[in-house]
This record gives sequence, C-alpha cells and structure tokens, in this order.
Amino acid sequence: MRIDLHAHSTASDGTDTPAELVRRAAAAGLDVVALTDHDTTRGHAAAIAALPEGLTLVTGAELSCRLGGASVHLLAYLFDPEEPDLLAERELVRDDRVPRAHAMIAKLRALGVPITWEQVARIAGDGSVGRPHIASALVGLGVVGSVSDAFTPEWLADGGRAYVEKHDSDPFEAIRLVKAAGGVAVLAHPAASKRGETLPESALADLAAAGLDGIEVDHMDHDPATRARLRGLAGELGLLATGSSDYHGSHKTCVLGEFTTDPEVYGEIIRRATGAFPVPGAGGRRIT
Repeated sequence: MRIDLHAHSTASDGTDTPAELVRRAAAAGLDVVALTDHDTTRGHAAAIAALPEGLTLVTGAELSCRLGGASVHLLAYLFDPEEPDLLAERELVRDDRVPRAHAMIAKLRALGVPITWEQVARIAGDGSVGRPHIASALVGLGVVGSVSDAFTPEWLADGGRAYVEKHDSDPFEAIRLVKAAGGVAVLAHPAASKRGETLPESALADLAAAGLDGIEVDHMDHDPATRARLRGLAGELGLLATGSSDYHGSHKTCVLGEFTTDPEVYGEIIRRATGAFPVPGAGGRRIT
C-alpha cells in the first residue's frame, strides 16, 4: 500500500480543491491519502463525495502551535470534528488569520511592496488565508521568484521583516484536545530548520510523555541524515514514524506520494483512533 498522510487543499493553502486532491491522489497511485488542511476540516465533505474507487481518505487537520520561539505543526488524524473543545480551539486559531494577514500586508507596503488585501484574498479564495497566499502574491508581483523564496528573513519567515505573530495553540494542550476528541497526534516536519526555529530534542521527549503518538520522519525538508536521526529518536521515545509529501499543489515542488508511511504504522494509527474512521472509496481497502 502507498500511504501519504499529509496533504492540503483549497480549504486552507493548497491549490487543488478537495475533490481535485483525491482524484490526483488516485492518479498518483496512492491507496491512502490524508487531508490535513490548516486548522480546518472544511474540505472533508467534498473530498469524501469525490473519493475515487480504490482510494481511502484519512480525515485530519494540521494544527498551528507554538512552543517558545518555535512554530510547531501538529498533524491530527481521525478525531471527532464536532468535539466542542477542539473545535473551539481550531476556530480561535483560524479567526486570527485575517487580521494577521492584513498586518503582514501593511508591513510589506511599508517596505515598498505594492501588495493589496484584494490580491491576497483573491488568491486565498475560500481557503483560510495564510502566509503561502501572501507569498504567491509576492511571486505575482515579481518581488520573489517562488513561494519558497518568500519564506526568508527578508520577507515572511518567522521573525522576518514582514512577519506577524498570530494566535497559536500550546502543543501540549493541542495534544490533549486531539486525544480527548479520539484522534491521533503526529508532529509534522519537526526538524525543518529552513522554516525557522525548531524544537530541541528534549522537547520532543516532553511531548511524547504528554501523549504525542508520532513524528513525521520522511519529509522533503529532512535530508537523509536528519531522517535517520529522527527515526532513531522515534524508536527511543516509542513514537510512530510517518512519511508524507506535505502536498500543497502548485504552491510547493513536492508531489503526492513523494514520501509515504509504512502500512504497519498506518494500521497502528487506525487502531489508536476512536473519533473517526478512514473512509474508503467504492472498492477501497481499509486496514482495521
């Protein structure tokens, strides 16, 4: 089985609609794909409605957290989307995105960039507005050559000239909320240092003790040596080691299925989840 447990749609900052995403996943030869939009489950219904034969959908979200100076992304799988405490926290994070985007646009304009809210809102469409949408606007204006080039200290990286903090969850509280909603919590790209400050390994141990289920080991932002180190650390801490593309459509160069999760690890995620079940397309396979 080919299993990709981290992908985004237009419900947050991807460029494929949820329906397009699941069709692309099937075309890429995946058996399982997880829809993990930032702080929202809004794309789940459309993805389920369009789910092709032979493809199984894992419902989830990528929760925005912060610990000290480090941005922390927590992949939450198969939780109850209507559980009130986790829903309230997701809405709190999501509602802060619009004023934050306005503030970053104001900083960019002060730096001489002729960017407008209308440009960014048009790019975001119905999705939860975020830095990738602002980065796409900078590409369109010719300020940077690519979305990745916008995530530097000169522009939108953590602490960069146009960076503005937003409300982020405490990762320990986020883990508690995910588990209380019957979900499984996996730390996304924990050593992606080019994104900004990363958590020290001692913090990973603390998160594991707090109930973290796993860490995303195989990821485009981890080189082979980093992946080997993280795999060993996961073994030491008793954590699951997952692999994922972190697909965003044309916003990033990664492709669906570029990195995948071992079927045994996927099976353990399903066994631990009590909030929701994977959704098989017509004729799809499901490990129980």
